[in-house]
Amino acid sequence: MELTMIKDLVLKNRSYRKFHNDINVSVESLTELVDIARVTPSSKNRQPLKYVLVTKENDVDFVFNQLRWAWYLKDWDGPTKEEQPPSYIIMCCDTNLNDKALIDSGISAQTILLAAVEKQLGGCIIRTVNRYAIAKHFNLPANYEIVQVIAIGVPNQKIELTDINKSGSIEYFEDKDGTHFVPKRKLDELIIIP
Repeated sequence: MELTMIKDLVLKNRSYRKFHNDINVSVESLTELVDIARVTPSSKNRQPLKYVLVTKENDVDFVFNQLRWAWYLKDWDGPTKEEQPPSYIIMCCDTNLNDKALIDSGISAQTILLAAVEKQLGGCIIRTVNRYAIAKHFNLPANYEIVQVIAIGVPNQKIELTDINKSGSIEYFEDKDGTHFVPKRKLDELIIIP
C-alpha cells in the first residue's frame, strides 16, 4: 500500500534527540517553519503564540543547558556537544491574548515538526525546561509564558517504531548500536466502535 504524503511526513517525524551540530539552521529556515504554523487553527482565533528563534551559538548553548532530555533514558545525560541541536524555537503564550493555549501549542508544534521533516530537518519538543532562566536570558515580558522549546536540526539518529511488548511498557529505549526504539499501541487498542 502506498503511503500518502502526510502519512510519510508523520512517520518520518520522530522526537530526535541527536543532531548534526555542525550543520547550521538559519533564522530564515526557522522563520519559514513558524510562518507555516502561523496559519493553523487557533482557539477563538486569538493567536497568542509567539516564538523566539535561537541560532546564535552562545544562545543555543545557554538554552541547551536549561533543558532536560529523554525522560525514560535515566542513564543518558543528553546529546554530546557534537550531537546537540544547532537551533531552537522557544514557543511562548502571550497571556494577554489568551491564558490557555494548549490546543494551539500542540497544533503549532506538530505543524512546525512536519514542516521541518519536509525540509530534511527534524526536531524534538521539550517541556522540561528552566522557564525562569530562559525568560530572563531573552528578556521576555512577564506575559510571555514559555510553553515549550522545540529543538531543530538535521537528525543524527536512527529511530524505529515498535509494538508495545507483553509487559505493556511504553518506555522508549536504545539498543547497544544506538538505535532508538519507540513503542506504540496497536491500532485495535485505540478504536472504539459502539
